[in-house]
Amino acid sequence: MEEERVILAVSNGYNKKYYLNEDFEGLPQQVKDEIKITSVLYTEDIGGIFTIGFEENGDLFLEVEVDENDLLFDDIGSGLKIKQMQQEKQELWEALETYFRVFYLGEE
Repeated sequence: MEEERVILAVSNGYNKKYYLNEDFEGLPQQVKDEIKITSVLYTEDIGGIFTIGFEENGDLFLEVEVDENDLLFDDIGSGLKIKQMQQEKQELWEALETYFRVFYLGEE
């Protein structure tokens, strides 16, 4: 059985679009703004399609998809940027996991 993942936000560097899952409209505006800024800056700096979401158990994930014809995409830079974001935004990611577990999964 395949695990259900829940997408929080996606920034597409190819068509310059950003999406926030409407299930998370209840997040404080400052948090939504920080998610958007982080996502869009990633795709502006690195490229690809950047996704923030949650695993079935509530763990947050950050991942990037790349068009196979995107010769300018920097795999090493992408990995370094994600690692940097995980460290610099650790408090945000932990707060989002808590929010998801409480309000989405119904955990206490």
